[in-house]
Amino acid sequence: QVQLVESGGGLVQPGGSLRLSCAASGPIFSIRAMGWHRQAPGKQRELVAAITSGGSTNYADSVKDRFTISRDNAKNTVYLQMNSLKPEDTAVYYCNANIRARGSLPRDYWGQGTQVTVSS
Repeated sequence: QVQLVESGGGLVQPGGSLRLSCAASGPIFSIRAMGWHRQAPGKQRELVAAITSGGSTNYADSVKDRFTISRDNAKNTVYLQMNSLKPEDTAVYYCNANIRARGSLPRDYWGQGTQVTVSS
């Protein structure tokens, strides 16, 4: 089974930094876009950042110039470096990826989520 496993969340003070990681594993044939979404309490899930297999990126306006998404295709892993964190960045962060498993059509997969809390 293809699965995505996130790590790196936690509690950080305003202005601090965190780095999230998400590793895909299983019978993977190819991975196209990968990304991070987040969901704060009482709010809808929103796209934070995404990256194509070729390295093109896009970001939500609220995180531009503070967050950086990257990927290591050899490790099937996507990262989110978060700097200058603000209390409004507090949310559960979800990794997602469009993956073609061996013998299957491409589809979206999601991680289990990792909590990021920005508070003094």
